[in-house]
Amino acid sequence: MRLHLFAAATALTLALAGCASSGGLRPDGTPIDPSTLKAERSLAGVALSPAAWPAQDWWSGLGDPQLSDLIGEALKDNPGLAIADARARQAQAEVGIADAARGPTVNGGASVAGARLPDGLLTPQSHFAAAKYGYASFNWGLDLWGGKRAAWQAALGQARAAEIEARAARIELSGNVARAYVQLGYAYTQLDLAKAELARADKARQLTGQRVAAGIDSQVQLKQNDSEVASAEREQAVASRAIDAARSAMSVLLGKGPDRGLDIGRPQTLASAALTVPTNLPVELLGHRADLVAARWRVEAAGKDIKVAKTEFLPNVNLGAMAGLLSIGGGNLFQASSRFYEFGPTLSLPIFDGGRLRANLSGKDAQYDIAVAQYNQTLVSALNQVTDEIAAQQSLGQQLAAQQRALDAARQAWDLAQQRYQAGVGSYLEALSVRQQLLVAEQAMAALQAQHVDISIQLIQALGGGYQPQAGDAAPSSPSSSHS
Repeated sequence: MRLHLFAAATALTLALAGCASSGGLRPDGTPIDPSTLKAERSLAGVALSPAAWPAQDWWSGLGDPQLSDLIGEALKDNPGLAIADARARQAQAEVGIADAARGPTVNGGASVAGARLPDGLLTPQSHFAAAKYGYASFNWGLDLWGGKRAAWQAALGQARAAEIEARAARIELSGNVARAYVQLGYAYTQLDLAKAELARADKARQLTGQRVAAGIDSQVQLKQNDSEVASAEREQAVASRAIDAARSAMSVLLGKGPDRGLDIGRPQTLASAALTVPTNLPVELLGHRADLVAARWRVEAAGKDIKVAKTEFLPNVNLGAMAGLLSIGGGNLFQASSRFYEFGPTLSLPIFDGGRLRANLSGKDAQYDIAVAQYNQTLVSALNQVTDEIAAQQSLGQQLAAQQRALDAARQAWDLAQQRYQAGVGSYLEALSVRQQLLVAEQAMAALQAQHVDISIQLIQALGGGYQPQAGDAAPSSPSSSHS
């Protein structure tokens, strides 16, 4: 009889299923197919190789052991990495919670209490009784529509994204350390050139003063030299400040106090990384950039959240049971008459909830659209970043070649000016003027060289920064299908 009543209740519940409906609600976002992002013309003439992805320890190719040590120190001590790791552990704990919710729960308890009872409730003479009971309960919400499994999968997707983002933080940190190190080396070169210019300006000021005293030159030339000396002093102060700023930046990245930066030796001249571009760049980029892999997992998790929200519109069956012992008064708790139990399924269905379920599903659809948009934006930005860094590297290569010719000419002019002075043909003041042109050319070359190394590091970062995919990293190939 009980089974017939349960079947009837189930049929009635299914008939009422239309009372709270998810009809008409769906997400709008569609992940971009990377093969539709064209880059052939932008990469025309660029060397391509299937094995061109950066190595995990790419910084060792820059040629400075101190840099490798500093990156290792930063990866060990930077506080930002602890934040990323804690977020990954937090997301993994959510996976455990969601997985535990899929199974049954068993609880138990016991109590002894005393109470004054109304006259005649037990016996005419009894006004005080002791109540003793113990129980065990069982509860299991059946996952008929896969909602709990989807919630677990959503938590798992978020955990994978958080774990990959923790690795992405390490990749970003290694690039930031290398770039700050490049700036520190450039600041030292700036200081050298500023000191050389100050020495040149001082010497020119001294010679001009002698010529003014001899009546050869006027005060105009002397004041011009005074201005050059002051400018050189300012540039020296700027270069010194740049060294301090680079040291401070390094200290922050290393997770240490400001004195740590003072112990960093002068960087060696770094060699620009010689890189080729991987073949089939738009598609292959998906698996070699941690931020893209994490963004795809966010999309996958958001799709599972939609499924969870949809199952809340459907009927739910819960299995429950309780058994225990109850004794009131002075009876024996463990006698047969003290036993009680109950068992039965519970059926529930949302009929009218004021629109709460539809609003919740609409919110999950919006979250999915946000995740898809962020994924699309990351993909488009990543591909354009690669092509832009390649173009910048090519342009800087051309600029370096031209500047090298200018520098060679300035050095030859300085050599000729010194020869003229030594031969008594020209004055040393004229030679110092040529020397100024050489210093300007050297400053321009130092700036271009630093930019070229910096751009090569940025290109490495754009190509994934040495990210090495691990088992389980890859999200489903069709993120959009997970919410259907």
